[in-house]
Amino acid sequence: MSEEKEEKLETVQEQNQQIEDLGEAMLEENERKYHIQLLTIIGEVEGHECLPNNSKTTKYEHILPKLAIIEDSRETDGLLILLNTVGGDVEAGLAIAEMIASLSKPTVSLVLGGGHSIGVPMAVSADYSFIVPSATMVIHPVRSNGMFIGVMQTYRNMEKIQDRITRFIADHSNMKKERIEELMLDTSQLVKDVGTMLEGEEAVREGLINETGGIREAMEKLYELIEKRRNIC
Repeated sequence: MSEEKEEKLETVQEQNQQIEDLGEAMLEENERKYHIQLLTIIGEVEGHECLPNNSKTTKYEHILPKLAIIEDSRETDGLLILLNTVGGDVEAGLAIAEMIASLSKPTVSLVLGGGHSIGVPMAVSADYSFIVPSATMVIHPVRSNGMFIGVMQTYRNMEKIQDRITRFIADHSNMKKERIEELMLDTSQLVKDVGTMLEGEEAVREGLINETGGIREAMEKLYELIEKRRNIC
């Protein structure tokens, strides 16, 4: 086997291992020779507590360092984020969303299947967001797991957490804060719960997501943003 083929095989094996371990890959075989980092947020976002081994999770202690590496990398031109998440730890999800929003590299998100709960801020944190028509996004109030102390201070703390989420979504989408809160408190859609489920086109009409589309449209938009950034620089 030639040296070139061996190097290519090693690269493929390394990439396959990254996908298997962390759901990450570097996309660099495109005609424009852009180096695009692929990042997946799948299952439940795991925060400060470990979830059961049989749960599909995205660990924020893996995502945060990776985002820092992407920002620091001279080779990375842009970031594509694929989301199919039921939500998870609020603090972890907001941390990931804030990191994505603060990147200087062009970013595009694509919601596949679902972008529920704390997955909503992560979806809108990118420079431009897509959702496939069959995907859904669920907007609902903050929930508390485990023991809940029913005193005024606890309720105020929950309100502050809720306000952080709604402000972030409003700041990074075309949706007004008042409309987000209205959908969060809707009692007519979810059984035994409050909130709203938006399908792909509904999410776009509400201004939560920029556009409906799939991987092709997401990649084309990312190429466009990278080209624009290069021209400005």
